Amino acid sequence: LPVAISLLVTTGILLPLIPYLKKLGADQTIREDGPVWHNQKGKTPTMGGVAFLGGISAAVLVLLPSLPAAVRNEALIALLCALSFGFIGFVDDYIKVVRRRNLGLTPRQKLLLQVLAATAFLASRYAGGDTAHTLLIPLLRVSLPLGVFYYPAAAFIIVGTVNSVNLTDGLDGLATLVTLPVSLLFMAIAYRYQNAALWLVSAALLGGLLGYLPFNLPKAKVFMGDTGAFFLGGCVAALAFMCSMPVLLALCGIVYVLETCSDLLQILYFRHTGGKRLFKMAPLHHHYEMKGLSEKQVDVLFTLISAAGCLLAYLAYTDFF
Repeated sequence: LPVAISLLVTTGILLPLIPYLKKLGADQTIREDGPVWHNQKGKTPTMGGVAFLGGISAAVLVLLPSLPAAVRNEALIALLCALSFGFIGFVDDYIKVVRRRNLGLTPRQKLLLQVLAATAFLASRYAGGDTAHTLLIPLLRVSLPLGVFYYPAAAFIIVGTVNSVNLTDGLDGLATLVTLPVSLLFMAIAYRYQNAALWLVSAALLGGLLGYLPFNLPKAKVFMGDTGAFFLGGCVAALAFMCSMPVLLALCGIVYVLETCSDLLQILYFRHTGGKRLFKMAPLHHHYEMKGLSEKQVDVLFTLISAAGCLLAYLAYTDFF
């Protein structure tokens, strides 16, 4: 039911939203240093993430009363986490595409707002009874007590996840496709351990992605923008905390990690070698494009990597418990 509601609402929003965004002139800003063949995407509308933001929210809010009273707050807090990051992305998109200020929010402004959103999420979970100060490390079966340092580490994981998902959203369908296995992973964990709140949010995420995907596959009719990418990042991070194992993101979010690491390594290598490049172009999906792979081929490759990471994450999680 949450899959169906989220899918239908997302599709229902997108059908009128795409022509409205075109009329508004909310076109995607194309990187000047990106692949030259991406210039043709300049007329594709962005901010389409508003659609699955609405679909996922509708599914969670409609079905929230059906959850046991003890876990309703957990699902609501997870949704609010995703919405808070989605709102930051919306403001950034609005400034860029509606107010015609290409840079949008400054990096410092975005980081500050993201840290505040992460802090609010962690404070809400603490107020709801989650007072854990331990990071659970799958595969190694290690519990790492951090004490007061848990919260800065947790905030770093959340903000890092949000920005990594945003970095992954660089090809038609890529962020959507690699997040599909992630939603299925959390649904599988929820089913195995009978976690109703986790099930509701992860199933709603799956439905929203499925409703959005047909409009986002190459050649995309709409892009999710920072609105959608930030929302997805916040949602995925919240799901990992609902599992009490945020470090799980290193496995199920392996594509996000690879994309971010490739970007950081490219910058460091460039600076320390006087202008040489480690990759043909960063982040990693552009490197494979420059090597001759089509967008569809990169999508398939990265989705398979994501699926493998999610399978490993499921095995590691169930083994830990």
